[in-house]
Amino acid sequence: MPNILLEEIEYKIDRTGFGTWRRYGYIDGTSYHEFTSRARILGVPLLHYTYGRNPEIGRRKWAKGIIAVGRLACGVIAIGQLSIGLVAIGHLSIGILFGLGQLATGVWAVGQAAIGIVFGLGQFATGYVAIGQFAFGKYVLAQFGGGEFAWTMTRTDFQAVQFFKRLPIIGDFLP
Repeated sequence: MPNILLEEIEYKIDRTGFGTWRRYGYIDGTSYHEFTSRARILGVPLLHYTYGRNPEIGRRKWAKGIIAVGRLACGVIAIGQLSIGLVAIGHLSIGILFGLGQLATGVWAVGQAAIGIVFGLGQFATGYVAIGQFAFGKYVLAQFGGGEFAWTMTRTDFQAVQFFKRLPIIGDFLP
């Protein structure tokens, strides 16, 4: 089998009013797809989407745009297995403002492991307000956890109870 990295890549290119699709089909039936929007903000595509292994580099290519979607994504809004952005959604989400994923970080974080600064919600959670099975923060609602004011199976601080009962939505479900 020839080394595809040494050959000229012939993409199927479709130009639309919104942007450009580049597609490549491998002999084994797998494929590579990439969409880059025509609209740009400060030189960055409004939308960048990648799927599959890029034939030019032989591995997955980062989706980079204001809205970035791909297995590896970096943008203002990033969606992917590994996502980095102001708002990040994916398995490993490194969000500056908000992260949603299996392992999520951000000012606000929601995930199985949520490392938040202001708010964390997850099985393992940290944040000024932390809610989870295992949680640590200033105000904590957890099965097990610790903080200045905690409401856990073994500890019930009056301030924590009052704080969580005042929260919209959460307070409606608490005894």
